[in-house]
Amino acid sequence: MKITRLGLVLALAVFALAVRAVAAQPGLELGLQTWTCRNMSFDEVVAFATKHGIKQLQLIGSHIDPNGPAAESLRKKAVLEKAGLVAYTFGVNRTTTNKEENRKLFEFAKLMGIKIIVVEPRDMAEWDNLEALVKEYDIKLAIHNHGTGSVYGDPATVKKILAARDHRIGVCLDVGWVTAAGFDAAEVFRGYGDRVFDMHFKDKTTETVEGKVVAVDTEIGKGKANYAGLFAEIKKSKWKGVLAIETDSKAFASDPNRLVSEAKTYFAQMTK
Repeated sequence: MKITRLGLVLALAVFALAVRAVAAQPGLELGLQTWTCRNMSFDEVVAFATKHGIKQLQLIGSHIDPNGPAAESLRKKAVLEKAGLVAYTFGVNRTTTNKEENRKLFEFAKLMGIKIIVVEPRDMAEWDNLEALVKEYDIKLAIHNHGTGSVYGDPATVKKILAARDHRIGVCLDVGWVTAAGFDAAEVFRGYGDRVFDMHFKDKTTETVEGKVVAVDTEIGKGKANYAGLFAEIKKSKWKGVLAIETDSKAFASDPNRLVSEAKTYFAQMTK
């Protein structure tokens, strides 16, 4: 079959566009919630993430302060960029009923180029001003959940907010805590539809201590979280985003190297 020069040029152009379209679609990535490294300084976190080959960071306030000087935030942003790291989001952040106080979070996100702010508002009255800021800045909010008895421990509560609010308000699904609250992570993920913006890659089991059932962190994949079902749902829905390794365990946080190494291996196995 004879191919003309024009035909070849057109074919190459179509191919280039196709490659560009694919490249522009973010994939499923492993990240690090730096609460896991809460005993480290910012510079130590950078070195730790680099060592483990993790590029996507969700930074906490002790590693970068949303209310701190802009110059310091930009300095840290430059350090991250030099190391090939990205602060893709930050949190979990405190919010208030004071819109101008909350505005500082959005100004910080804008400065850093962050598209998602993770929050867990204690007062439902905060949502009106938070939604207004989401619309003003076009920056997403992701609701984080803790366990039973916390404000967003029941996914039904979260769903009510999602149904009533701007589509840029979604979820940071903490897999460990939703499991500890007695819910199936795969079912919860599926129930949130396209409103899952972020996930905390964590696992928990339960123990009885002095007659009380308590949630205890374990190695990811060795707890009660239905990760087989969750990864099946992720694959089925073609969800794209970051699963950020996180632990609440003081023991793991004292030296998170093994936890993170094993989490990387488990993530690779589940995403083959």
